[in-house]
Amino acid sequence: MFPKPEQSEVSGQNLALGAGILCGSTLGPMPGKRAFEEQIAALDSLRDAGEKPRLEALGKALGNRNNFIVAKAADLARELNLMELTNHLLAAFDRFFDKAEKTDPQCWAKNALSRTLAAFEYQDAQVFLRGMRHVQLEAVWGGLSDTAGTLRSTCALALVQCRSVSETDLLAHLTDLFADKDKAVRVEAARALEQVGSPVASLLLRLRATLAADEPEVLGACYSGILRIEGVRAIPWMSRFLIPADDQGAEAALAIAGTRSPEAVESLRQSLKRAEDRWWRAVLLSAIALTRQDAGIEFLLDLVQTESLDAEAAIAALVRSMPSEETLKRLEKSVSANPRLDRVLAASLNPRS
Repeated sequence: MFPKPEQSEVSGQNLALGAGILCGSTLGPMPGKRAFEEQIAALDSLRDAGEKPRLEALGKALGNRNNFIVAKAADLARELNLMELTNHLLAAFDRFFDKAEKTDPQCWAKNALSRTLAAFEYQDAQVFLRGMRHVQLEAVWGGLSDTAGTLRSTCALALVQCRSVSETDLLAHLTDLFADKDKAVRVEAARALEQVGSPVASLLLRLRATLAADEPEVLGACYSGILRIEGVRAIPWMSRFLIPADDQGAEAALAIAGTRSPEAVESLRQSLKRAEDRWWRAVLLSAIALTRQDAGIEFLLDLVQTESLDAEAAIAALVRSMPSEETLKRLEKSVSANPRLDRVLAASLNPRS
């Protein structure tokens, strides 16, 4: 690796490394380890270079055959906000769809390129639609694995900002992703619908939540999206998902808590009245603490002060919610006369001790 040069030396070194190493390997064979490290160092040094050396070297690097070097160049273009490189980014993005399993294993290049194009708010929807539809099966032990999930997720979120796409078409494209085999893509589909933010988008999220039959994380993204679009008026409808008292219900509880509203506290308390399972009661208490509402904090402190059966879970919930200094002092005072609860508090505050 190269030591960081003085500012007066930066441009010369960048031109030598960028135009020599990077350009020399453009469309050439895979570089050896030392040459590869030199190319990465040359790219890193561009942060201190002038605009023209940056553009020249990064433009050449984006034409490299090595997908990791292209990914590095794309990330730097985003970091330095070099929108002048958009055409280079597009050319590279198109190139790595050809024999993608060989030219871009793990989708490193396409992932970085799509992130940068999204950050630049590129408006050609066809570019992102292509990424949304791409499946890349690569050999793994025992079969094949799709490595394009991150690409599909990034492009789904980027499509939302494409102003040429009508809301009807946009919702149709995003809804298709709920059938994706990759859980992470389904989560991002829900988040993309949340970003659309319209009543129709919320209805689609409601439909997906009601149908259930998916991983808790996906349903949790639907719950959060509905509440962010509709606000606290959706809490009564959302409360139905608390009834199963399972992982899906836990996601609903956390989504409701995320509204940080008095309505959330009341909904969670009503669910607590019906709860029998100890784990589920602890989930609800944690959600109440996360609302950060005075009513919720007072309710939990009262459970501790009265030494209720939920006192230990209430202590843990309060500590996990990163309480204010005042709340922590009140909690310490509440357990001072009870050695058992005092130990519980000490263990919650210092879990590794």
